[in-house]
Order: sequence, then C-alpha cells, then structure tokens
Amino acid sequence: MNTFERIYEVVMQIPRGKVATYGQVAALAGNPRWSQVVGYALHVNPDNSKIPCHRVVNRFGETSSAFAFGGADTQRQMLETEGVEFTAEGRVDMKLFAWDGSCNFE
Repeated sequence: MNTFERIYEVVMQIPRGKVATYGQVAALAGNPRWSQVVGYALHVNPDNSKIPCHRVVNRFGETSSAFAFGGADTQRQMLETEGVEFTAEGRVDMKLFAWDGSCNFE
C-alpha cells in the first residue's frame, strides 16, 4: 500500500460528525511528519464520495481555504450538515468534535 492509500484508509475511518487533524491522520498513516503530504493527498482525492476529506482540519480546528471541492465555506457546510459545530471564531470545537483516532483496519 502506498502513502496516499494509507492516508485514504485512515480518512475513511473518521466517523460522520467528527474531525481529525492533518497531523493525526499523518501519525495514524505511519509517519507524524506527513502532515503536508496528507494535505496534498486530500487535495487530489480521487473519490470524495468515499474518502471524506472534508473531515480533516488543521490543529486549530480551521477548515482549509483551498478545500478541493469548493473552498472553505463548502467544507464548513459539509461538516455542519453532519452536526459539527463551529465556535464564534469559525473553528471546529475540537473538544466536542475531535475524533479519538480509533481505527478498524482490515
């Protein structure tokens, strides 16, 4: 399995209504230094219906300004549709919506 496939496998484990950080995905995919690689992999996501890249935010709970499928507003709307709430500062409330990182790899 290549690096991108490992990243996609992790992202597919993030449950609806939860978010993970780029660093968290990188660590779970095998290398905590891959945060930027995670960002690139998600930007070229081959199947956004299967790989929910909108559930990945930065360590501050901020959405990506370069979200691959329509910009930061689209990412926020997709998360809100899943029940994720944002603070007054426009960040995901990580205390409530951060994924615990539990994975079920087959």
